[in-house]
Amino acid sequence: MFSNQHRKAKLLFGLSDILLVAVALESAYWVRLSLPNLRHNFYFTTEQKALVLGIALFAWVLSGYWLNVYENLGIGQRRVIFRDLLRQTGYASVALVLAEYLLRLDLSRPFLLFFTAFAFAIILIFRFASRRLVGLIRREFGALRFVMIVGLGDRALQLARQLEAAADQGIRLKGFFVIDPNPTPKLPIRLANGSYPVHPISSLAELLRQEIIDEVVFSVESDALQSLEEVFLQCDEEGVRTRVAVDFFPHVNSEMYLERLGSIPLLTFAAAPDDEVRLFLKRLIDVAIAALALVLLSPLMLLIAAAVRLTSPGPAIFRQIRCGLNGRRFTFYKFRSMAQDAEARRAEVLHMSKRATATKIPNDPRLTSIGRFLRRFSLDELPQLVNVVKGDMSLVGPRPAIPEEVALYEVWQRRRLRMRPGLTCTWALNGRDQVDFETWMKMDMQYIDNWSLGLDWKIIFRTIPQVVLGKGAN
Repeated sequence: MFSNQHRKAKLLFGLSDILLVAVALESAYWVRLSLPNLRHNFYFTTEQKALVLGIALFAWVLSGYWLNVYENLGIGQRRVIFRDLLRQTGYASVALVLAEYLLRLDLSRPFLLFFTAFAFAIILIFRFASRRLVGLIRREFGALRFVMIVGLGDRALQLARQLEAAADQGIRLKGFFVIDPNPTPKLPIRLANGSYPVHPISSLAELLRQEIIDEVVFSVESDALQSLEEVFLQCDEEGVRTRVAVDFFPHVNSEMYLERLGSIPLLTFAAAPDDEVRLFLKRLIDVAIAALALVLLSPLMLLIAAAVRLTSPGPAIFRQIRCGLNGRRFTFYKFRSMAQDAEARRAEVLHMSKRATATKIPNDPRLTSIGRFLRRFSLDELPQLVNVVKGDMSLVGPRPAIPEEVALYEVWQRRRLRMRPGLTCTWALNGRDQVDFETWMKMDMQYIDNWSLGLDWKIIFRTIPQVVLGKGAN
């Protein structure tokens, strides 16, 4: 019920954006036509209007899903709704301007200004009113759902409070069942919205015949579920939906969802991003940008390779085995920034490292003259674009570690291997090589726990000035 309603709400908000953006575009077009005193005449053919509308709708809805804007609608605070719409409008407007430039649509600047302003204002008004509107529709046209809870523990009471808070979604808590086979009479349980009766579980069959009960939610200890098999079967025979509150592992922060392997149900815990659609989009973006960057930067990369070869003996490209997604080994590429025998001399300089686990040596004596410059501006990392195209790495993600370092990780730090490694991540925005190891690891965990396509773009755009200015690199 809850996830289905959430998906329906996201779909409805996406459809509402389509309608409102179309209204905003038509309004902006007619306002622009009513201003004949501007320097240039402006009008759309039917084909042009359809093309611009299609681009605008695609940009608005895609940016909404991309930035997770629809996740907060209907329940979010006005400040959050305003902020999210501002970001969505910004992304969609940039996409429309880029499309105009690439397709040579020659759109009127006042039209674009009117369109952006109208779309923002109309959608903002709708979203501010949406929660009240959704509640009204549910009250007037939606059927109420009556729910009983099996259990009286602290977690059952917390669940009851959550159900009370969902009253505007048409949910009504009717009471509780106690599973004690010899229960003493229980007083009604008082919560914020009222008082709820407590029934022995043995009275379930009678209550199902006498009362309207749409769902029964079990919030009990895991070892009690087996003894309740008959109760599940009874609900199943009556056609009553049952749910189990799976909070047996309160310290597990993974996302949980149910899958099926043939006829076997599997309860899945995912401690890293597992949305196949969004991860596929991330991969498409990685390949597209990395491939384009390799083409555009190939002259620079040839110059760097020549400079490395001419200034010190040895190959231009340094190869090393690193740990990738879920610990997979791959060959990692970068321009050689150290002397040819740097790996053999590693033991000589380990005592100079600022970190115990991930070696980082300031003013490393093994660096070549050109290598210092390349590292300062991260130019030595450019060959990793090949790793991105191959699928070993991503543009954004935890930096790939060497196997010897991974072997020293604490258990909680190994979770960073559950995300494809990247060229940059949040550590690059907070001092790069100046960040201590534990802080670096915690930043990677924060990235994994909060990952979104929008966060990737934010990190990319904020990394560029850090690299150009050479901040925080050794």
